[in-house]
Amino acid sequence: MNGSVLLDTNIVIGLFASDQAVLSRLSQTNRIFISSIVLGELYFGAYKSAHSEQNVRRLEEFVATSAVLVCDAVTAAHYGRIKRALREKGRPLPENDIWIAAQAQQHGLTVISRDQHFKEIENLPVEAW
Repeated sequence: MNGSVLLDTNIVIGLFASDQAVLSRLSQTNRIFISSIVLGELYFGAYKSAHSEQNVRRLEEFVATSAVLVCDAVTAAHYGRIKRALREKGRPLPENDIWIAAQAQQHGLTVISRDQHFKEIENLPVEAW
């Protein structure tokens, strides 16, 4: 893969765990982005963990070297369209994942996730690593 990607939480966790499949694919990827939504999920996990100080420090180091996308009015418009389409299909998704998908659509990125439900969203490139 040589495109631009947006990593989901489970992929960043795989990166932290030195998952060889994730590491291999990342080394072949040109532009890697992280959603501020994903960071929130990761910080939550770090703060509730048994080794919170160590995990927060590791996450802060990761953030310092990452391209982080934040939500804005354009993201919100994508979110609204995606959520409406999912509702019409009767296929609700976790709210955070809809926001992540909205950011991916806004910026023309492929979502990298092990969650299959992203495939419910039309016009969203998704890959599972």
